[in-house]
Amino acid sequence: MHHFHYKDGEMYGEDVPVATIAEAVGTPFYLYAHATLVQHFKAFDGAFEGARHLTCFSMKSNSNLAILRLFAGLGGGVDIVSGGELFRALQAGIDPKKIVYSGVGKREEDLQFALSSDILMFNVESSQELMRLNEIAGTMKKKAGIAIRVNPDVDPKTHPYISTGLRENKFGIDIREAPEQYTVAAGLKHIRVLGVSCHIGSQLTEVGPFVDAVAKLMGLLGELEKAGIPVTFLDLGGGLGITYDQEDPPHPREYAGAIKQMVSRSNITLIFEPGRVIVGNAGILVAKVLYTKSTAEKNFIVVDAAMNDLMRPSLYNSFHAIQPVRKKGKGKLQADIVGPICESGDFLAKDREVDAYEPGDLLAVMSAGAYGFSMSSTYNSRPRVAEVMVRGDHFYSIRKRETYEDLVRGEEIPDFLLNG
Repeated sequence: MHHFHYKDGEMYGEDVPVATIAEAVGTPFYLYAHATLVQHFKAFDGAFEGARHLTCFSMKSNSNLAILRLFAGLGGGVDIVSGGELFRALQAGIDPKKIVYSGVGKREEDLQFALSSDILMFNVESSQELMRLNEIAGTMKKKAGIAIRVNPDVDPKTHPYISTGLRENKFGIDIREAPEQYTVAAGLKHIRVLGVSCHIGSQLTEVGPFVDAVAKLMGLLGELEKAGIPVTFLDLGGGLGITYDQEDPPHPREYAGAIKQMVSRSNITLIFEPGRVIVGNAGILVAKVLYTKSTAEKNFIVVDAAMNDLMRPSLYNSFHAIQPVRKKGKGKLQADIVGPICESGDFLAKDREVDAYEPGDLLAVMSAGAYGFSMSSTYNSRPRVAEVMVRGDHFYSIRKRETYEDLVRGEEIPDFLLNG
């Protein structure tokens, strides 16, 4: 469930008309429903009640400080993939002992930052990373808690760009090589083996691939135990999908039921890294129609939001529902909804039956809370948009719209160009 709904043809975010927010902050902007964020976090986390677990929100999906703070208040941690995300997490008040650090390309300074911050665990993705981490931890006179990210070669049945658990993918260590790597890790002076990690992909709409992956991981846990390398954490990553169009993903209860049935060991703490399933349907992108135009081939609706604001349609050819902020009953037409970027790939919807919008109308791009703002850029020197959270009958700015001055902050013209 999400909390964007209509009253008398007017779209509301919780108890505030979306048009009222647009008048106050301008367009485009991202709008998040506080009630949906809380509801979805509790639905996921609560599904594992009775099992030792830690829900580490995958902050690459949405890294706004206010949203991170909200999840911290609900007992959540975060999964990070960069030093910048670690900085954000700490700024938001996330407990370092609820932070896990994933990603294939951790830089030396980021490893140092995470070690000095005393995070829970590194999800190590290669033998070279393991050795580098041991070396850096030694220099800092620390021990690094680690899990090895295992690649189980399970087909997640999702878009190839967001599939991460096949042998052909760049992530993790082949599960067949994992016992040897764990033996190496257990012998390193500045490494503490804590767990096993796995993440097979994003936007999964079936429980089956998760079950297949867990079955392989439980076999690995048994091997490690026999080798005298017991682990206390099993990080199963994230990836549970949402409904964008016709998808019918499992409820977290169904997912949790299957996992809990397979992992019944009382000494194991499960770690999950949900992202999209919590924030995806909690956010929308609100845009204004600038122009409409028709050619012999098709109709175009030009809006003030673009591919730099929401990359997913252009990058993945992803579907996002488009809904009017005010229903005017002027009929429908087949059209492309496009933005101002100088690229033919700049679209939010293609060949879609939509309302017959006119210049000045507002529209909402639905299910935009995940991988929306966090993937946005300033391409074409377009300032990044505002972010707003609605709670009940109040709304709050949680990120100001960037200015033109923000676009050039940090840039310098060398003297030889000024004095030429």
